[in-house]
Amino acid sequence: MEIKRPLLLISNDDGYRAKGINDLIDMLSDIGDIIVCAPEEARSGYSCAFSATTPLRLHCREKRPGVEIWSCNGTPVDCVKLALAEIVPRRPDMVIGGINHGDNASVNTHYSGTMGVTLEGCMKYIPSVAFSLCDFHEDADFEPLRPLIRTITQHVLAEGLPKGVCLNVNFPLLGLPGTTYAGVRVCRMAHGTWSSEVTKCHHPRGYDYWWMVGHYQNDEPEVEDTDNWALSHGYVAITPTQIDVTAYAAMEQIKSWNL
Repeated sequence: MEIKRPLLLISNDDGYRAKGINDLIDMLSDIGDIIVCAPEEARSGYSCAFSATTPLRLHCREKRPGVEIWSCNGTPVDCVKLALAEIVPRRPDMVIGGINHGDNASVNTHYSGTMGVTLEGCMKYIPSVAFSLCDFHEDADFEPLRPLIRTITQHVLAEGLPKGVCLNVNFPLLGLPGTTYAGVRVCRMAHGTWSSEVTKCHHPRGYDYWWMVGHYQNDEPEVEDTDNWALSHGYVAITPTQIDVTAYAAMEQIKSWNL
């Protein structure tokens, strides 16, 4: 009887050409069979958006033993939905988002296309994890992430995750060569806010236009059980994230309104 290797479905929001996703393939290709379906171009900030009015296209970019790479003209969530419907030969054992070029901690979780991948997998009851490195450079060095990414992936494959729960894993940017992570923290999202998010410009042809920019502020910088604190102190931050966003603590207050 043939023993099937685990099947990993991988996507991202930086595009199928991004270094992060290709390094991730290299890190995990001996652990399981890999199918990649990722956007044709960068789709950062798309969160859980999907294409309701745009026709979608799939292109097979590469096939080699144990690895298939596909691209889609849609969002990260489109990629997961299409892969599950049209590409994968069986239900994946795990959905993985990343490796993202940049920080997806705190409220960035809600904007992140990488987390969109992971939440979509989680909503399909597939164990799902997002990996991000706090480095936006195209040539970011992902090699220090390899041991922990492999360990987390193997744990999730062996033990699964609670129903409706996925993992948001953020790695800090290491300093000098040879430095290592301070450790791993399992933590919650920090409360943070974005400000000065819009820059207005005037075009020489006579019209105004705007860039979405912004500055992130950690609103609880000294609180040690948060992802922002962990990352700023050199720890890898693992935040269990759930699909159910019900504010249970507020239910009794709302019931007291006697509506």
